[in-house]
Amino acid sequence: MSRRLAFLGPRGTFSEEAALRYDPDGQLVPFVSISAVAAAIGSGMADEGVVPIENSLEGPVTETLDILIHSSELSVRSEVVLPIEHLLLARAGAKASDIKIIASMPQALAQCRQFIEQRFPKATLEAALSTAAAVEEMMGRDNAAAIGNRRAAELYGAEVLAQGIQDRTTNLTRFVILADEDHPPTGDDKTSLAFAFAVEDRPGLLVAALEEFSSRDINLSKIESRPSKERLGVYIFLADLDGHRTEQPLAESLERVREKSSFFRVLGSYPRYREQR
Repeated sequence: MSRRLAFLGPRGTFSEEAALRYDPDGQLVPFVSISAVAAAIGSGMADEGVVPIENSLEGPVTETLDILIHSSELSVRSEVVLPIEHLLLARAGAKASDIKIIASMPQALAQCRQFIEQRFPKATLEAALSTAAAVEEMMGRDNAAAIGNRRAAELYGAEVLAQGIQDRTTNLTRFVILADEDHPPTGDDKTSLAFAFAVEDRPGLLVAALEEFSSRDINLSKIESRPSKERLGVYIFLADLDGHRTEQPLAESLERVREKSSFFRVLGSYPRYREQR
Protein backbone atom coordinates (compact mmCIF):
# COMPACT_ATOMS: atom_id res chain seq x y z
CA MET A 1 0.00 0.00 0.00
CA SER A 2 1.39 3.41 -0.95
CA ARG A 3 2.13 5.88 1.82
CA ARG A 4 -0.26 8.76 2.44
CA LEU A 5 1.73 11.90 1.80
CA ALA A 6 0.29 15.22 2.95
CA PHE A 7 1.38 18.42 1.21
CA LEU A 8 0.57 22.12 1.13
CA GLY A 9 -2.26 22.22 -1.40
CA PRO A 10 -4.23 22.54 -3.49
CA ARG A 11 -2.89 20.54 -6.42
CA GLY A 12 -0.42 22.48 -8.50
CA THR A 13 1.77 23.87 -5.70
CA PHE A 14 5.53 23.55 -5.58
CA SER A 15 4.95 21.40 -2.48
CA GLU A 16 3.03 18.92 -4.63
CA GLU A 17 5.89 18.96 -7.14
CA ALA A 18 8.35 18.22 -4.31
CA ALA A 19 6.08 15.44 -3.02
CA LEU A 20 5.98 13.83 -6.46
CA ARG A 21 9.75 14.01 -6.69
CA TYR A 22 10.09 12.45 -3.22
CA ASP A 23 7.58 9.64 -3.84
CA PRO A 24 6.00 9.41 -7.32
CA ASP A 25 3.86 6.48 -6.15
CA GLY A 26 2.62 8.07 -2.94
CA GLN A 27 -1.02 8.79 -2.19
CA LEU A 28 -0.92 12.61 -2.20
CA VAL A 29 -3.34 14.40 0.13
CA PRO A 30 -3.56 18.24 -0.04
CA PHE A 31 -4.03 20.45 3.03
CA VAL A 32 -4.63 24.19 3.26
CA SER A 33 -1.66 25.16 5.45
CA ILE A 34 1.69 23.96 6.74
CA SER A 35 0.24 23.55 10.24
CA ALA A 36 -2.58 21.45 8.79
CA VAL A 37 -0.02 19.16 7.13
CA ALA A 38 1.70 18.66 10.49
CA ALA A 39 -1.63 18.05 12.24
CA ALA A 40 -2.60 15.45 9.62
CA ILE A 41 0.50 13.41 10.45
CA GLY A 42 -0.02 13.75 14.18
CA SER A 43 -3.64 12.61 13.92
CA GLY A 44 -2.90 9.65 11.64
CA MET A 45 -4.58 11.14 8.56
CA ALA A 46 -1.24 10.97 6.73
CA ASP A 47 1.94 8.95 7.12
CA GLU A 48 4.32 11.75 6.16
CA GLY A 49 4.11 15.36 5.01
CA VAL A 50 6.03 17.62 2.64
CA VAL A 51 6.51 21.28 3.65
CA PRO A 52 8.90 24.06 2.57
CA ILE A 53 11.54 25.05 5.10
CA GLU A 54 13.85 27.51 3.30
CA ASN A 55 14.32 29.38 0.05
CA SER A 56 17.62 30.52 -1.41
CA LEU A 57 16.26 34.06 -2.01
CA GLU A 58 13.92 34.67 0.92
CA GLY A 59 15.47 32.54 3.63
CA PRO A 60 13.65 30.37 6.19
CA VAL A 61 9.96 29.48 6.15
CA THR A 62 9.20 30.51 9.71
CA GLU A 63 5.90 28.62 10.02
CA THR A 64 7.68 25.33 9.40
CA LEU A 65 10.48 26.16 11.83
CA ASP A 66 8.06 27.24 14.54
CA ILE A 67 6.03 24.05 14.16
CA LEU A 68 9.16 21.93 14.55
CA ILE A 69 10.38 23.92 17.55
CA HIS A 70 7.20 24.75 19.45
CA SER A 71 4.16 22.85 18.27
CA SER A 72 5.02 19.34 17.19
CA GLU A 73 6.83 16.13 18.13
CA LEU A 74 7.38 15.33 14.46
CA SER A 75 10.84 14.74 13.04
CA VAL A 76 12.50 15.52 9.73
CA ARG A 77 12.81 12.24 7.81
CA SER A 78 14.09 13.44 4.46
CA GLU A 79 14.63 16.52 2.29
CA VAL A 80 14.09 17.57 -1.32
CA VAL A 81 15.61 20.61 -3.04
CA LEU A 82 13.51 21.96 -5.90
CA PRO A 83 14.51 24.57 -8.52
CA ILE A 84 11.78 27.21 -8.59
CA GLU A 85 10.59 28.77 -11.84
CA HIS A 86 7.78 31.28 -11.41
CA LEU A 87 5.32 32.04 -14.21
CA LEU A 88 2.84 34.89 -14.54
CA LEU A 89 -0.48 33.22 -15.30
CA ALA A 90 -3.86 34.62 -16.38
CA ARG A 91 -7.12 33.38 -17.84
CA ALA A 92 -7.13 32.62 -21.56
CA GLY A 93 -7.19 35.70 -23.76
CA ALA A 94 -5.96 38.09 -21.08
CA LYS A 95 -3.32 40.68 -22.00
CA ALA A 96 -0.61 42.16 -19.83
CA SER A 97 -2.27 45.57 -20.16
CA ASP A 98 -5.41 44.15 -18.53
CA ILE A 99 -3.67 43.13 -15.32
CA LYS A 100 -4.43 45.28 -12.29
CA ILE A 101 -4.04 42.62 -9.57
CA ILE A 102 -1.30 40.04 -9.04
CA ALA A 103 -1.92 37.29 -6.52
CA SER A 104 0.26 34.58 -5.00
CA MET A 105 1.60 33.43 -1.66
CA PRO A 106 3.79 36.10 0.00
CA GLN A 107 7.05 34.22 -0.60
CA ALA A 108 6.40 33.98 -4.34
CA LEU A 109 5.49 37.68 -4.58
CA ALA A 110 8.72 38.54 -2.78
CA GLN A 111 10.79 36.32 -5.08
CA CYS A 112 9.42 38.18 -8.14
CA ARG A 113 9.67 41.68 -6.69
CA GLN A 114 11.86 43.15 -9.44
CA PHE A 115 9.67 41.81 -12.25
CA ILE A 116 6.53 43.20 -10.64
CA GLU A 117 8.07 46.61 -9.95
CA GLN A 118 9.39 46.93 -13.51
CA ARG A 119 6.43 45.51 -15.47
CA PHE A 120 3.44 46.14 -13.20
CA PRO A 121 4.38 49.02 -10.86
CA LYS A 122 0.75 50.01 -10.25
CA ALA A 123 -0.64 46.53 -9.72
CA THR A 124 -2.26 45.62 -6.42
CA LEU A 125 -0.65 42.60 -4.76
CA GLU A 126 -2.87 40.05 -3.06
CA ALA A 127 -1.64 37.32 -0.73
CA ALA A 128 -2.95 33.77 -1.12
CA LEU A 129 -2.46 30.61 0.95
CA SER A 130 -0.53 28.97 -1.90
CA THR A 131 0.56 29.62 -5.48
CA ALA A 132 -1.97 27.08 -6.78
CA ALA A 133 -4.81 28.63 -4.79
CA ALA A 134 -3.93 31.99 -6.30
CA VAL A 135 -4.09 30.53 -9.83
CA GLU A 136 -7.40 28.80 -9.18
CA GLU A 137 -9.01 31.93 -7.71
CA MET A 138 -7.60 34.17 -10.45
CA MET A 139 -9.31 32.18 -13.22
CA GLY A 140 -12.64 33.86 -12.47
CA ARG A 141 -11.31 37.43 -12.71
CA ASP A 142 -10.71 39.47 -15.84
CA ASN A 143 -8.11 41.90 -14.50
CA ALA A 144 -6.07 39.54 -12.33
CA ALA A 145 -2.97 37.41 -12.78
CA ALA A 146 -1.27 34.95 -10.48
CA ILE A 147 2.27 33.76 -9.91
CA GLY A 148 2.48 29.98 -10.07
CA ASN A 149 4.17 27.06 -11.76
CA ARG A 150 3.63 25.24 -15.03
CA ARG A 151 1.72 22.40 -13.40
CA ALA A 152 -0.82 24.86 -11.97
CA ALA A 153 -1.23 26.39 -15.43
CA GLU A 154 -2.01 22.97 -16.88
CA LEU A 155 -4.35 21.96 -14.05
CA TYR A 156 -6.45 25.13 -14.09
CA GLY A 157 -6.25 26.02 -17.79
CA ALA A 158 -4.31 29.25 -17.28
CA GLU A 159 -2.37 31.06 -20.00
CA VAL A 160 1.30 31.91 -19.52
CA LEU A 161 1.92 35.66 -19.85
CA ALA A 162 5.57 35.46 -18.78
CA GLN A 163 7.93 32.77 -17.55
CA GLY A 164 11.10 32.76 -15.48
CA ILE A 165 9.99 35.92 -13.66
CA GLN A 166 11.83 35.20 -10.38
CA ASP A 167 14.47 37.77 -9.46
CA ARG A 168 17.29 35.23 -9.68
CA THR A 169 17.70 32.07 -11.72
CA THR A 170 19.35 30.41 -8.70
CA ASN A 171 15.99 30.22 -6.94
CA LEU A 172 15.85 26.98 -4.95
CA THR A 173 13.46 25.85 -2.24
CA ARG A 174 14.33 23.17 0.26
CA PHE A 175 11.44 20.99 1.40
CA VAL A 176 11.50 18.63 4.35
CA ILE A 177 9.49 15.46 4.83
CA LEU A 178 7.95 15.30 8.31
CA ALA A 179 7.13 12.00 10.00
CA ASP A 180 6.76 10.41 13.43
CA GLU A 181 10.37 9.21 13.23
CA ASP A 182 13.49 10.36 11.44
CA HIS A 183 15.56 8.20 9.07
CA PRO A 184 17.97 5.36 9.91
CA PRO A 185 21.65 6.01 9.10
CA THR A 186 22.65 5.80 5.43
CA GLY A 187 26.29 6.88 5.57
CA ASP A 188 25.56 10.26 3.98
CA ASP A 189 23.33 12.04 6.47
CA LYS A 190 22.72 15.39 8.12
CA THR A 191 21.16 16.28 11.45
CA SER A 192 19.02 19.30 12.30
CA LEU A 193 19.14 20.63 15.84
CA ALA A 194 17.39 23.31 17.94
CA PHE A 195 18.85 24.56 21.22
CA ALA A 196 18.78 27.57 23.54
CA PHE A 197 20.34 28.83 26.73
CA ALA A 198 18.81 30.06 29.96
CA VAL A 199 17.71 33.71 30.19
CA GLU A 200 20.54 34.42 32.60
CA ASP A 201 23.17 33.25 30.13
CA ARG A 202 26.77 34.38 30.09
CA PRO A 203 29.30 35.33 27.39
CA GLY A 204 30.71 32.47 25.38
CA LEU A 205 27.88 29.95 25.74
CA LEU A 206 27.19 29.75 22.02
CA VAL A 207 30.89 29.52 21.18
CA ALA A 208 31.34 26.76 23.77
CA ALA A 209 28.45 24.80 22.27
CA LEU A 210 29.77 25.15 18.72
CA GLU A 211 33.24 24.09 19.84
CA GLU A 212 31.76 20.71 20.77
CA PHE A 213 31.32 20.19 17.03
CA SER A 214 34.44 21.88 15.67
CA SER A 215 36.72 20.06 18.15
CA ARG A 216 35.47 16.76 16.73
CA ASP A 217 35.77 17.89 13.08
CA ILE A 218 31.99 17.94 12.59
CA ASN A 219 30.94 20.31 9.85
CA LEU A 220 28.31 22.91 10.72
CA SER A 221 26.59 23.61 7.40
CA LYS A 222 24.05 26.16 8.70
CA ILE A 223 23.12 28.09 11.81
CA GLU A 224 20.31 30.59 12.34
CA SER A 225 18.11 31.81 15.17
CA ARG A 226 14.41 32.23 15.93
CA PRO A 227 12.74 34.17 18.77
CA SER A 228 11.90 31.91 21.70
CA LYS A 229 8.41 33.49 21.90
CA GLU A 230 8.83 33.62 25.66
CA ARG A 231 10.84 36.79 26.24
CA LEU A 232 12.30 39.60 24.15
CA GLY A 233 15.95 39.00 23.32
CA VAL A 234 15.89 35.25 23.99
CA TYR A 235 16.55 33.13 20.91
CA ILE A 236 16.55 29.51 19.85
CA PHE A 237 19.45 28.48 17.62
CA LEU A 238 18.94 26.08 14.74
CA ALA A 239 21.85 24.20 13.22
CA ASP A 240 22.43 21.66 10.45
CA LEU A 241 25.33 19.29 11.01
CA ASP A 242 27.01 16.57 8.99
CA GLY A 243 26.36 13.06 10.30
CA HIS A 244 23.63 11.00 11.97
CA ARG A 245 22.60 11.62 15.56
CA THR A 246 23.14 7.95 16.52
CA GLU A 247 26.72 7.75 15.26
CA GLN A 248 29.98 8.97 16.72
CA PRO A 249 31.42 11.52 16.99
CA LEU A 250 28.16 13.46 16.49
CA ALA A 251 26.27 11.56 19.19
CA GLU A 252 28.81 12.60 21.83
CA SER A 253 28.80 16.21 20.63
CA LEU A 254 25.02 16.40 20.85
CA GLU A 255 25.07 15.10 24.42
CA ARG A 256 27.61 17.74 25.44
CA VAL A 257 25.51 20.50 23.87
CA ARG A 258 22.42 19.13 25.60
CA GLU A 259 24.19 19.52 28.94
CA LYS A 260 24.92 23.20 28.21
CA SER A 261 21.39 24.06 27.00
CA SER A 262 18.16 25.02 28.71
CA PHE A 263 16.23 23.85 25.64
CA PHE A 264 17.44 21.11 23.33
CA ARG A 265 15.77 19.14 20.55
CA VAL A 266 17.12 17.08 17.68
CA LEU A 267 14.72 17.83 14.84
CA GLY A 268 15.85 14.78 12.88
CA SER A 269 18.63 12.93 11.13
CA TYR A 270 18.04 12.15 7.47
CA PRO A 271 19.78 11.46 4.13
CA ARG A 272 21.48 14.43 2.54
CA TYR A 273 19.67 15.40 -0.66
CA ARG A 274 21.62 14.72 -3.82
CA GLU A 275 20.44 16.20 -7.11
CA GLN A 276 18.90 13.60 -9.36
CA ARG A 277 20.47 13.42 -12.81
